[in-house]
Amino acid sequence: MSVRIEIQYQGNLRCEATHGPSSSRLHTDAPVDNHGKGENFSPTDLVATALASCMATVMGIKARMQGYDIPQLKVTIEKEMSQDLPRRIVRLPVTVEVGLPASHPDRQILESAALSCPVLNSLHPGINKPVNFLWME
Repeated sequence: MSVRIEIQYQGNLRCEATHGPSSSRLHTDAPVDNHGKGENFSPTDLVATALASCMATVMGIKARMQGYDIPQLKVTIEKEMSQDLPRRIVRLPVTVEVGLPASHPDRQILESAALSCPVLNSLHPGINKPVNFLWME
């Protein structure tokens, strides 16, 4: 399956992306530390966002398949850029807060789902991607 996304450069280091299937739109800006205004997500922010939202989504899919929901699931990610050239993402530490008890019978299934998300498996192996799961006690 393919999805078409169209990018229109709007000038002043801003782009507008249009999602083909839904026509929804989002904007990106160059970050302040790279000549931009930083008024929207940067392209590399979207990489981090994609990873965190992918992990949450696949965990939600697994939970739904098991007959429940995890509305208190929260994923926090930080993006660290290289100090040298070429400019690149070097670290994406992830914290997954699961609104379920640590003794939940599907704990391993949910953690495995997050760790097998398509975005995580698509990122360059040179990017450090530590994942920490926090379960309710």
